[in-house]
Amino acid sequence: MTFDWNWDFTWEILPRPLAATANTLLAAGIGYAIALVLGLILALAQRTPSKAVTLVVRESIEFIRSTPLVLQIFFVFYVGPQFGIRLSPWVSGMIAIGLHYSAYLSEVYRAGIDAVPRGQWEACRAINMSTRDTYLRIIIPQALPPSVAGMGNYLVGIFKDTPMLSVIGVTELMHAANAIGSESYRFLEPYTLVGVIFLAISLPTAGAVRLFEGWVRRRLGL
Repeated sequence: MTFDWNWDFTWEILPRPLAATANTLLAAGIGYAIALVLGLILALAQRTPSKAVTLVVRESIEFIRSTPLVLQIFFVFYVGPQFGIRLSPWVSGMIAIGLHYSAYLSEVYRAGIDAVPRGQWEACRAINMSTRDTYLRIIIPQALPPSVAGMGNYLVGIFKDTPMLSVIGVTELMHAANAIGSESYRFLEPYTLVGVIFLAISLPTAGAVRLFEGWVRRRLGL
């Protein structure tokens, strides 16, 4: 078995993975934004006085977490039209990623909220602070620092899961690599380039998350 690396071919195909990187980052960024907002909503919905609402939300979260992301992507894109919901591959993929990771982020938020000392809740009730102000001014700012690490991990996870969008035709990194390989029958160079690009983005992102977590803790005096 020989290692047949062709540098001329590598430089020739490099622009295509680089162009697809922008699509990958866009899909990951929008999907993560959806997950952040929806995850917080799901976390707060689990703390409502209504036991029925809490039960439905918790079971929905467990259902989403217990099913594969690729299945959810297929469901949104292929089953949605049967209910009159026709979405492009891009929109379907970002919604599926956002929905899937919102279930995980809701647990990160919930853990952060549960970590807030009970005395903080009691103090808010003692001064008759509204529920909205209690969360916005007291609870969420204190729940954020313990949650940052988990939130950052899922950001990297979303980025690494974007290749699943290729199953519905979204032109991201793996889709570009597969296309190059199918055209040239050379897979070593395109797949290696994809791996290098993923590492070049994931590692600095993980480091930036750790720096951001430290900055948040310093700002809040923790």
